[in-house]
Amino acid sequence: MEMTEDVIIIGGGVMGASAAYWLTRMAPGLKVLVVERDPTYARAATALSVASVRQQFSTAVNVRISRFGADFIRNFAERIGPAGEVPSLGLVENGYLFVTSDAGNAQVMREIAAMQCAEGAATEVWDPAQVQARFPWLNTADLVAGSFGPRDEGWFDNMGLLAGFRNAARAQGARFLRAEATGLALQGDRIIGVDIAGTGRIACGSVVVAAGTRASGVMGWAGLALPVEPRKRTVFVIDAPNARHPDGPLLIDHGFYIRPEHGQWITSTVPDDDSACDVNDFEPDLHIFEDLIWEQLYHRAPGFDAVKVVRHWVGHYDYNTLDQNAILGPHPARPNLYVMNGFSGHGLQQSPAIGRGIAEHILHGDWQTLDLSDLSFERILAGRPLIERGVV
Repeated sequence: MEMTEDVIIIGGGVMGASAAYWLTRMAPGLKVLVVERDPTYARAATALSVASVRQQFSTAVNVRISRFGADFIRNFAERIGPAGEVPSLGLVENGYLFVTSDAGNAQVMREIAAMQCAEGAATEVWDPAQVQARFPWLNTADLVAGSFGPRDEGWFDNMGLLAGFRNAARAQGARFLRAEATGLALQGDRIIGVDIAGTGRIACGSVVVAAGTRASGVMGWAGLALPVEPRKRTVFVIDAPNARHPDGPLLIDHGFYIRPEHGQWITSTVPDDDSACDVNDFEPDLHIFEDLIWEQLYHRAPGFDAVKVVRHWVGHYDYNTLDQNAILGPHPARPNLYVMNGFSGHGLQQSPAIGRGIAEHILHGDWQTLDLSDLSFERILAGRPLIERGVV
């Protein structure tokens, strides 16, 4: 079978677009094809993300990934160049604020903040009085501590990030095909082609699986298992006339998160029954706001005494059931099959660094700029979790 593509990327969200951008930037002339099921992205994790970036992770590799990501997002037009056609991602740098009422958690918070600062982050751990001084509308009576990121943390234009990567990748020669991959062709331990609905088999040198919640199915075509499943998150946009705090952070309290958005607020939580859902299940769990979020929110911020849900949507996490961290790089049993999956809710902000890392590994055979080996497939096969405590 004659080779027609150097790299085929299955999955056209921000991860696939980032990988295509970096591959064609690093290797001009490389033939890269991105196979997209739905280029409208109506149900893509990219489009349905709350679109935030932070440095406050509990594993050093994630902090390093986010250090690169924050710089890339802030200076997007400069980093990606005019071909991206996106002048700015509008980073709103209000910071993340994690709060705790548990003394043991507060000590862990201090230890993690020290690691983050050693990696270049600016995390500050505050006592309740400091939290109250910065955000006087919060009830801090039961708090022990809070950790705050005064820079490199906030939210941005998710679709602008995707559009910039796609535009630049196209300008550099990548092709985007609206179609659905249906299978993989194997020869020995290598993938030699991808079956495309309506097109047939396209031969290739390497395959990148960036299929989000559908990645386990794609890996199954190669006879491989992937501990990634879809987890449903219902997100609510609420209006709170007595809580107008445009400088509010993205607050992570026990059981929920919330952040301001154009005079309103975005909030969500982990449902009590947080189990795998069908990849096509986008039915909202509307009871969650009243049953799980509102009472806790009102306790933490009394200004939320009067609230109204004005909009809602459902997004899916590609949830890594082993340790909620990304699974990256080639599979040992299929050396030209690369994965970039399992981000468990923080993939959008990690996409600049992950796309670059995958491109470097494909082109050079190893991680280059950032050592991402802690997130490689070997730990999955060994059952050796790299636990991320900061999953939101």
